Amino acid sequence: MAVNLLTSSPLIAFTILITVIFTIPPIFERLRLPGLVGLLLAGIVLGQNGLKLLDSESETMNLLSDIGKLYLMFVAGLEIDLEQFRKTRNRSIGFGTLTFLVPLIAGIILGRLFNFSWNSSVLIGSLLASHTLLAYPIVSRLGVVTNEAVTVTIGATIFTDTGALLILAICVGIHGGNFSALSLATLLGGLAIYSAVVLFGFDWAGKEFFRRSGDEQSNQFLFILLALFLASVGAQLIGVEKIVGAFLAGLAVNDVLGRSPVKEKIEFIGSVLFIPCFFVDMGLLINIPAFVKTLSSIWLTLVIIVALIGSKFIAAFLAKLLYRYNTAEMLTMWSLSLPQVAATLAATLVAYQAVNPANERLINEEVLNSVIVLMLVTAILGPIITARFATLLQLSPTDFETDKLTTWWENSEDKLIEKSDEPFTVIVPVYNPQTQRYLIEMAALLARHESGRIVPLAITKAHIDMDDPQLATALDQSKQRLNLAREISQEFEVEVSSIIRIDDDAALGISRTSREQNASLVVMGWSRTTGLRARLFGSVIDSVFWSSHCQVAVTRLLSSPTTFRKILVPVGDLTRQTIGAVRFAQILADVNQAKVVLLHVSDRKTPSNLVEKFTSQLSDIAGKSQLQVNTNIQTIRDNDIAKVIIRESQAFDLAVLRSVRYRTAGGLAVSQVTTQLVQELKCSIVLLGEPNS
Repeated sequence: MAVNLLTSSPLIAFTILITVIFTIPPIFERLRLPGLVGLLLAGIVLGQNGLKLLDSESETMNLLSDIGKLYLMFVAGLEIDLEQFRKTRNRSIGFGTLTFLVPLIAGIILGRLFNFSWNSSVLIGSLLASHTLLAYPIVSRLGVVTNEAVTVTIGATIFTDTGALLILAICVGIHGGNFSALSLATLLGGLAIYSAVVLFGFDWAGKEFFRRSGDEQSNQFLFILLALFLASVGAQLIGVEKIVGAFLAGLAVNDVLGRSPVKEKIEFIGSVLFIPCFFVDMGLLINIPAFVKTLSSIWLTLVIIVALIGSKFIAAFLAKLLYRYNTAEMLTMWSLSLPQVAATLAATLVAYQAVNPANERLINEEVLNSVIVLMLVTAILGPIITARFATLLQLSPTDFETDKLTTWWENSEDKLIEKSDEPFTVIVPVYNPQTQRYLIEMAALLARHESGRIVPLAITKAHIDMDDPQLATALDQSKQRLNLAREISQEFEVEVSSIIRIDDDAALGISRTSREQNASLVVMGWSRTTGLRARLFGSVIDSVFWSSHCQVAVTRLLSSPTTFRKILVPVGDLTRQTIGAVRFAQILADVNQAKVVLLHVSDRKTPSNLVEKFTSQLSDIAGKSQLQVNTNIQTIRDNDIAKVIIRESQAFDLAVLRSVRYRTAGGLAVSQVTTQLVQELKCSIVLLGEPNS
């Protein structure tokens, strides 16, 4: 009775899934294995070959797995950087063609060698042709995303994934029977028209809806979900596999979402719930006896792995010859295009579940098991190779020589913008009289260096009745704080323009004022509230980080900024944002005749030549400053980055950090290292956050 209840109750099945998703991935990540490997193994253990607690045929698993499969392809479309694709469109299409056709041909030859039909062979080739940018966080962390070879590989993803899904749709259609040249033409024509409707129609509708809905994130979230499922249902109606519609929907709303909080929430709900359900279901489908048999007759699996690795290498090598890339760039392109996860797994499951009237599957269980092994191998191998060779890439040319915050930050997106005649403007929200002086001093020092002005801002909570006595009292208090801010600013002889704003939302009030004043920087104080996330930033600061159009400096100042003589800047990569933090520290040091130390903590396993190369590049960047600032570089080998920074910071007055964000439901979260630093550093802190990232 109890066993029947466990296997038949949707609620119990869902509870088991949530427990697995919550507990298993962190355990495997501690073992330095991908969390999805743990989910696959959990599916095997809980399925028909194990404890029989979950059934892949149940309605609950079918629904959650289907949604996870759609979400996987939707996020794949959403994650493609269209801006990067536009920058190197021709070369991206060129490499995309190579890294699509070479594996496709290899897969077809492989299929025929193992006596698969032409249709199944082409399908196997298409499974090898796509790739997942699993190692993107690595190149992002190393600051080489703007290197042309990396940009071209990222752009090629849109071509490989689209091509693979197109072939999937055709092969599934052929396998279904009653197929002719006319039906193929009808399918392709319908798919072309449908793609245009989704890509252009959803893009237009999304932009219109977002423009009209303003800040209503809940409705925007629901609109994006509706777009995902409408596109998927529409694909089914025209006879195309629904994951094609999900991928097209991701591409369609890509520009609409940009890097907004809504995108983070969309990806969050998929990455923590639905996509893990899909991987657990993949584990449920694995038949252990058949899997063992596949591995015992290892030839198909081995040949598929070798064909994938070899064909992707050939494609990268041809791109090197064609576009004159160096060896490091070629190997990085190869490693980035190796992992076979999102499109490959989703298409494999669709092909495995496709049954013709004769009850024959498009691909058999042996191919399914081989692709799962391929996914495991490439998901581990690709990022390892990327981490090894991406460090050798040259940084893209950039203006490291500027000593103006205005110039540095306005050009943070490498866009040509017209020279603005407006002065450098620092918005300073004032609320707490106890920390107000140090905030104003920090803003005044920066504004004076940039020949700019500061704008002290007091936000007063709006009331329904504008003649409410409480509102009048709050306005008086705001005026008092602004008068104090003006007095402090006059000590530094900078221009001051005070503003009182009545607003329902303090964070949006700050962001809107900074936009209206065309601010270059927002300087805010730390929030002393409860809860881990609130203790770090507070909800107001969290929202400002998301909504602000300019840079935001969150400060915890334990002494007057005029007394800072030793400034520490931990440097983990050479991204523009990190180098912006270095410039921020150097400018503050220039004001106070202070000393700056750039601290790089490297893993003990990092080769010495790579550490020396990084230090040399950092030295070049620091040395290009025309400011008379004493800047030293310190390199320490240790696996505990936070511990080293905390220890070294004891001799410093200020630490300048850069926010490194991960996706969360709430929007902003910092890395574990930054979280620990914020909690344990004993000196003053400035945390710089780039807008809308």
